[in-house]
Amino acid sequence: MRHGKTHRRFNRRPEHRKAMLANMAASLITHEQIVTTLPKAKDIRPIVEKLVTLGKKASLHARRQAISEMRDREAVKKLFDVLAPRYASRNGGYLRIIKAGFRYGDMAPLAVIEFVDRDESAKGKDDLARHEAWLKTQPREEQQAVPA
Repeated sequence: MRHGKTHRRFNRRPEHRKAMLANMAASLITHEQIVTTLPKAKDIRPIVEKLVTLGKKASLHARRQAISEMRDREAVKKLFDVLAPRYASRNGGYLRIIKAGFRYGDMAPLAVIEFVDRDESAKGKDDLARHEAWLKTQPREEQQAVPA
């Protein structure tokens, strides 16, 4: 019997599903906005909202609980140092889900899940810095010899 098993399974084993939701929570905290399917967005919202509430406690025990949930220390650091003070006066409702059409390949309903008062520059900032660092290591085209 399935008593008390209310969440979606996403056709995954429990370990895979828990890891997927933890990775999505870490990505959402890092980037403050992600695009995913609507059912996954609906399942990740209570997880991240509980993590933000945990971050507002700002104790060592709460930090360790968040690390055990997400397994990403950088995301936990941002949660406790940036997001928790931002939502200190807000009693829940930290996230919004916006429907974003359908995916081309399989017509899965897409959604954008984001923080309510998010930092617009947070999305892609780390990716942009990583890409710029990679570009510095690549040889420049004008430095290469051009055959005449």
